[in-house]
Amino acid sequence: MTAKLVHILLAGGGHTHVEVLRRFALKEDPAVALTLVSPYATTPYSGMLPGEVAGHYTPAETHIALRPLAAWANARFIEDRVVALDLDAYNVRLASGAVEPFDLLSLDIGSSPDMSVAGAREYAVGVKPVEQFLTTWQSLQQAVATNAVQTIAVVGGGAGGVELLLAMQFRLCSLLGNGVPRFALFTDQPHLLPQHSAAVRTRFRRLLVERDIDVHVASAVQAVESKAVVTASGRRIAADCIVWATSAGAQPWVAASGLACDSRGFVRLDAHLRSTSHAFVFAAGDCATQVAHPRPKSGVFAVRQGPPLAANLRHAAHAEPLELFVPQKNHLALISTGGRHAIMSWGPFMLEGDWVWRWKDRLDRAFIAKLTPPAAPKL
Repeated sequence: MTAKLVHILLAGGGHTHVEVLRRFALKEDPAVALTLVSPYATTPYSGMLPGEVAGHYTPAETHIALRPLAAWANARFIEDRVVALDLDAYNVRLASGAVEPFDLLSLDIGSSPDMSVAGAREYAVGVKPVEQFLTTWQSLQQAVATNAVQTIAVVGGGAGGVELLLAMQFRLCSLLGNGVPRFALFTDQPHLLPQHSAAVRTRFRRLLVERDIDVHVASAVQAVESKAVVTASGRRIAADCIVWATSAGAQPWVAASGLACDSRGFVRLDAHLRSTSHAFVFAAGDCATQVAHPRPKSGVFAVRQGPPLAANLRHAAHAEPLELFVPQKNHLALISTGGRHAIMSWGPFMLEGDWVWRWKDRLDRAFIAKLTPPAAPKL
């Protein structure tokens, strides 16, 4: 009698799940049937997004093709979006109306900027989903070229917002020379890049001043209007385009399913990357938080979750004990400054130079390369 396959459903093609697929490709498990559901056939690598915006990379260089990666892992690939989860029936509902059953579920569906501020959804451009932002970025470049956009505001003073702003400015300067829009940066924090050292914060603040960027710290945006932002102090500052790069927000259907979530709607995980409320659900990346080891929402941490998640999904499928995973406390950050130059941030240490960018470039390209299935042998 043939044993029943354990159906593992991977919801989302994020940084963690692509590594899960790679590991199942390298070590096939005949007892497991894998399915990947993703709304897009490719997934962008967040570490290379500023480089693509700056014009250093093409989309093909920064995106991971999910369909061939899934095929390499002998997994079904469904190009669709999960919109609901039924924990009692062990299935998910897709945007198309289809229902996909599972025995084990893993969520790596990412996050989106919190656009709950009044007017943000109507008048601001969210950095996520990345695919939509990149499409808007192409249109924005054309609008700048025709002088339809002369001021751009970026809301969000973390590394992601700062790096994106510098990349946008670099690209527009490369294309238009002196015809670059005026840029402004807003953060509700007293400092830029609050998760980095004082040396890194000071260096970026100086860099932004050198690039003639208006920096507004301790300036929470409480409303967005057509071509303007309004701060908590009541200041109304004009901007033709507003880019929203604030802290991550959760997708509402996750908490609505009954999964245990934290106050922001992110899945609560134990030390095995497993839901604290439902033992057959795992999660990783920006959509989840390890209760005992909370970490920033960052692609760096999502990538590191790949190996333990793959191992524990395999263990769970075979009813074996799970492995513990304790994420590192500090992580290396290589933050580009627009051109082919970057700043290294690690704990209290900072280094910078063109060589740091080349180092980052090698690491990023190596990450993409290892997720490219080997070419079929020529007959």
